[in-house]
Amino acid sequence: MSQSLTSLIERLKEAARQGRGGRLRRGIEKEGLRVDARGRIARTPHPAALGSKLTHPHITTDYSEALLEYITPVYSRPGEALGFLADLHRFSYRRLGDELIWPASMPGRLDGNDSVSIADYGDSNVGTMKTVYRRGLDVRYGRIMQAIAGVHYNVSLPDDLWALLRELDDEADTSLNDYRSARYFGLIRNFRRYSWLLLYLFGASPALDRSFLPRGDVPKGLIPHGDATLVSPYATSLRMSDLGYQNKVQAQLKICFNSLSNYVNTLRHAISTPWPNYAAKGVREDGEWRQLNANILQIENEYYSDIRPKRVTRHDETPSQALEARGVEYIEVRCLDLDPFLPLGIDETQVRFLDTFLIWCLLAESPWIPDEECDRLDDNRRRVVERGRDPALRLVHDGARRSIADWGHAIFAELGEVAALLDLAEEGTPHAEALDALAPRLDDPALTPSGRLLAHLQGTGQEFVEAMTEVASEQARQRRAEPLDPAREALLDELVATSHQQQRDIEQGDSVLFDEFLAGYFARARESRALTPIDTGDQA
Repeated sequence: MSQSLTSLIERLKEAARQGRGGRLRRGIEKEGLRVDARGRIARTPHPAALGSKLTHPHITTDYSEALLEYITPVYSRPGEALGFLADLHRFSYRRLGDELIWPASMPGRLDGNDSVSIADYGDSNVGTMKTVYRRGLDVRYGRIMQAIAGVHYNVSLPDDLWALLRELDDEADTSLNDYRSARYFGLIRNFRRYSWLLLYLFGASPALDRSFLPRGDVPKGLIPHGDATLVSPYATSLRMSDLGYQNKVQAQLKICFNSLSNYVNTLRHAISTPWPNYAAKGVREDGEWRQLNANILQIENEYYSDIRPKRVTRHDETPSQALEARGVEYIEVRCLDLDPFLPLGIDETQVRFLDTFLIWCLLAESPWIPDEECDRLDDNRRRVVERGRDPALRLVHDGARRSIADWGHAIFAELGEVAALLDLAEEGTPHAEALDALAPRLDDPALTPSGRLLAHLQGTGQEFVEAMTEVASEQARQRRAEPLDPAREALLDELVATSHQQQRDIEQGDSVLFDEFLAGYFARARESRALTPIDTGDQA
């Protein structure tokens, strides 16, 4: 561990003992594909009994109509976020009939591109825009990719901690917003350097059903298992491989998160720069919108990355404009597979590890990433995604080649110091215990979720869809049998009714045609919302 990191942690420990650190705040977004009792993607609309997917704050859909997305409130205690997520499952299962929530990231049985229905958000301008955006994803990448699921983990640091760090860094002359944003981008750069560790520890998608590849092509590295399953013997996360959310056009953007202005300007360039291949596919034909535009990105959300800086947006404001105006508020970790062996796809051990890892990324030195390093980081990430459990695999670190176990243990040693810091605010040592629980995976790849899933398929001889349908059925049985707090159920019932009414109100309140609405949106999206002194939010 570097002396600067050691010194900083020691100074923070003293402040933590004085109660000056505050608590991290986190929210969880968890996707799950609706399937039938045989593991086939559901063709039914999003159940009205779950509310309006346009306006419900906690139950919606992601890209496809069948892809449920659960969104928890923000909590300072991990168990509370996970408890709310569990209640969303319990509530849903009481209203899903015979349908199941798929427990894996790679989808169940598909029947070609058209079996993945594009999510329909109603007739309002904002709902139409969400639907057309998804049509554009179909035009550009096909719908199959839109059936993949994952977990997004959102974390913000308390204001007390930011003020303390600014004091320790002797940055009193820097506004708190500017300081916070710069440090968040430092966290993100280190995350990019070391996210391969998360892909190794938590990757859980080494197998897929052949229906995911409708043309019958078998990409290099995949081998048959049974009649309908393909596996990659050493892969950790096919979801994060070239088979999943990847976009070669976006690769040219070279976003390495060196500064907020670079990030915002690059996204603004991407949403306003035409791309010939997308233009050739057509934007509007015979009066029907096929995509929002023919630019590199239709909107900013189309940019795929392991992690994003985020800020809650205001009315008529894009995500990057919110960042530009008021700085980074929280970060969103996006590289997490669903662990099919966990009832929620994620558990508190993983949450505590993520918190420790992210704080380590924040506190460790984080120089800017030049283009050549950016390429090396992408190579390390790709190697772990494709061959993370291969004993012969070596990653590049400081010009040398290093095994995952060797490098991982060195990182865990530093994480241990951060865990001790975080545990000063806890009863017991949950962060240290999370490290202890996960450390054996470094030396034994069979203990990782990807290793366990592959061993399960090989040991039982089951097909991927068969095995995951069995897991989904058992999880459904358990959730249906578990009690749901009456007050929580009443709240969720109320949100179902109010969300439907809110959608009707939005649809009735539109006063312009969609063409005019969309033109206005993109005109505003190209505007700069540079931070002004009155908006700094500096409370120090």
